Amino acid sequence: MVKSLPEIFDGFSDARKEGFLKVKELKESGKNVVGIFCTYTPKELIIAADAIAVGLCGTSEDPIPAAEKELPRNLCPLIKSSYGFALTDQCPYTYFSDLLVGETTCDGKKKMYELLGDMKPMHIMQLPQNYNDKESFDMWESEIMKLKERMEEQFGVKITDEKIRAAIRLVNEERKVTKEFYELSLLNPPPLKGLDMQKTLEGIKFKFERTQIIDELKALTKKVKSEYEAGHRPVPEDAPRILVTGCPLGGVADKVIKAVEDSGGVVVCYENCGGVKSNERLVDESKDPYEAIAEKYISIPCSVMSPNDDRMELLSEMVEKYNIDGVVEIILQACHTYNVETIEVKKRVNGKHGLPYLCLETDYSKSDTGQILTRIGAFIEMMG
Repeated sequence: MVKSLPEIFDGFSDARKEGFLKVKELKESGKNVVGIFCTYTPKELIIAADAIAVGLCGTSEDPIPAAEKELPRNLCPLIKSSYGFALTDQCPYTYFSDLLVGETTCDGKKKMYELLGDMKPMHIMQLPQNYNDKESFDMWESEIMKLKERMEEQFGVKITDEKIRAAIRLVNEERKVTKEFYELSLLNPPPLKGLDMQKTLEGIKFKFERTQIIDELKALTKKVKSEYEAGHRPVPEDAPRILVTGCPLGGVADKVIKAVEDSGGVVVCYENCGGVKSNERLVDESKDPYEAIAEKYISIPCSVMSPNDDRMELLSEMVEKYNIDGVVEIILQACHTYNVETIEVKKRVNGKHGLPYLCLETDYSKSDTGQILTRIGAFIEMMG
């Protein structure tokens, strides 16, 4: 029996749970597992080392009380959740990881990595805070080579030129099909709801066979297009088109995105880490592979970069490309870099584009769900 569209999207959201058993199976088959926290981690190196990359960012409030016994309470929920999962052994991905890789993005993560190093082998990549000058690029390329050497030594493998180039081609293909999927929302009305798109983008992180990811995304994109052409319209044509930006969405997507769509809007673009920001640019396959990897990853316009003009340009590009009616920015409590940047985002959205802008500061608890629904409801109504 052919699955309906909602069931297919739910399948991607269930990937995190199903992945628990899969990573155990892979581990028992002799595969090395590398736990990662950020889109700055070059997945190509992990694949070329014949290892499995698994995402470790915490997206639940459940382990936070345990983490707060050692970490400050006024810390980002993503950090506390990630650390709490490691501390309590509640996350099989952390448990089965042979090596953890983190980058020096925000101060909270940097110090959390030091504590994680007491539990697991930890490799920290020193991330430059500027993507515009040669010194920063050279430093980042050297950090990539250090990660290569660390995995070769720890796993007893050799990352050959052939392996790294093959990994680049594979991950580039994954980025292309991911982009083809989320660009379905360029259609008006969009052929899928934003929450279904988010389920899929989040679920990709917990599927470990890259060719399987590519095949499944291609099939899903084809099915959505086919259903749309056949007249399936899950979103009203007059629904305000919303762009979501800001912090990673993993722990807050349900209460924020659902509120947007329950209020009559539709999220058509995610500029956040798991969406446009990390997938728009490919690794240049014509260059030296390590230089090309360095160029791609250092260009990700995260708020930890200073200056971060590229993020503002990307926002403008997406606002125009997706015919956006309003922008919602999500800030996790105590995420200072994104919080400080909200003033520039607001200026860009209100001033350059003349669009409404809403900033929501939240955490992983459900205590503000009603307040968020009220604020988003008023925001969407204002565009009606």
